[in-house]
Amino acid sequence: MKRILISINPKYVNSIINKTKKYEYRRVFPKEDVSTLIIYSTSPIKRVIGEVEVLETLKLSKEELWNVTKDKSGISKEFYDEYFKEKEIAYAYKLGKVTVYEEPKLLSEYNIKCAPQSFVYL
Repeated sequence: MKRILISINPKYVNSIINKTKKYEYRRVFPKEDVSTLIIYSTSPIKRVIGEVEVLETLKLSKEELWNVTKDKSGISKEFYDEYFKEKEIAYAYKLGKVTVYEEPKLLSEYNIKCAPQSFVYL
């Protein structure tokens, strides 16, 4: 199982930490199975703030995925629809235990020069 680093808006990072967001949606999924998401909080934070266990990966039609995940999505249906616009299939990670680092880390500590648009394997 692999670990990947993903970029997430600070608003959603906070929702993951306080457990109101139990699914992380993605338009692109890695080919390999993922066990852990390393969370890079985007501007203005610009730091790797922690990691979250992946309990399950979901690949469904847009409507099926929303119906399964909407109660713990942490986002609005409007945002979801816009995010997956022009996509037939939608992906999500079901999130488990969250670990917040005592000291947020720079991307350079992972030998990464800039924030990934989708993800980067570690």
